[in-house]
Amino acid sequence: MNGSGPKPDPYPTELKLRKRSRQLEVQFSDGKCFELSAEYLRVHSPSAEVQGHGSGEGVLVVDKERVNIDRIEPIGRYAVRLVFDDGHDTGLYTWPILYKLGAGYEANWRRYLERLDKAGHHRSADRDGGEPEEH
Repeated sequence: MNGSGPKPDPYPTELKLRKRSRQLEVQFSDGKCFELSAEYLRVHSPSAEVQGHGSGEGVLVVDKERVNIDRIEPIGRYAVRLVFDDGHDTGLYTWPILYKLGAGYEANWRRYLERLDKAGHHRSADRDGGEPEEH
């Protein structure tokens, strides 16, 4: 046996809140780095309020183009609570959730925009959701 078991799931090694650009930069242990907009994180909050209480797409959150993150609260060694300036603070962003949000940004954001369009909502033209950058 060479002692190499399953690799542990990636976990954040650094979180940087960039209030001016409304971005959260998350560096993971596997070397991936994602810059996620506050709007994207807010509309994809893992809270029951946003995800709903059953299966399905969850609640369509609108008009969050200008939302920002006021603070980040650590929850043990497995998650953070993001406190948004619109008062939302009930979602716990575990490490796997943050990683999935970063890795799946394009598909998630496209689906969100499709859902907005289908519901007849339109985003303000001056914001684009903050395309995340992978470093």
